[in-house]
Amino acid sequence: MARVLVGVKRVIDYAVKVRVKPDKTGVVTQGVKHSMNPFDEIAVEEAVKLKEKKLASEIIAVSVGPTQSQEVIRTALAMGADRGVHVEVSAAEYDLLQPVHVSKILAKLALDEKADLVILGKQAIDDDANQTAQMTAAVLDWPQGTFCNKVEKTDAGLTIVREIDGGLETIKTKMPAVLSADLRLNTPRYATLPNIMKAKKKPLKKVTPKDLGVDTTPRIEIISVEDPPVRQAGAAVADVDALVAKLKEGGHI
Repeated sequence: MARVLVGVKRVIDYAVKVRVKPDKTGVVTQGVKHSMNPFDEIAVEEAVKLKEKKLASEIIAVSVGPTQSQEVIRTALAMGADRGVHVEVSAAEYDLLQPVHVSKILAKLALDEKADLVILGKQAIDDDANQTAQMTAAVLDWPQGTFCNKVEKTDAGLTIVREIDGGLETIKTKMPAVLSADLRLNTPRYATLPNIMKAKKKPLKKVTPKDLGVDTTPRIEIISVEDPPVRQAGAAVADVDALVAKLKEGGHI
């Protein structure tokens, strides 16, 4: 049976209106509700389903971030993961942490934990990078199945249905592999109160990128973070001639 490594990220809750800091160095996170990245919830659910089908022996939930990241690891444990690994970085480091750093951390943990499968959300809703799964597969030199709509275990490996622009694509891959979960892969379960209590007793190991031999030196500098321009109200025109005149007046044609 497979050992599954699942990545979980703590992000600003999807229902919260994000506000830019007055100094434009980032977004306001103090006093703002955070939760597990929705696509990572789907990844955890898929791992738990594999375990329920006796196709996975153990699920390890991993999060990279400051101390508060342990919250989403505990959520994953309450959903059904067996143990957690918190790769702790300071809040200042975390602001400049990129997918290239996280992918190296996940790849090293996948090897250390002897994982057969790495399942990640296809993207985080804060940076929308959609890079970590692909980079992790590249670092490990493992096959990858991205934007998974359906995953089936076979004797030869995995059969994966992927969401693509034109519809759905079916691929087959061997294991070990890296998968990224898309929106329609499954519907994540809610953690029940008894499972939330049990999760508090499940093991959670804390390490640092340095312990894993991963250099997290920033490769970018944030110059400015700004709100998108406010959309102007539309206007009704009487006919096509008036529309053309308006477009010319605005310099659009």
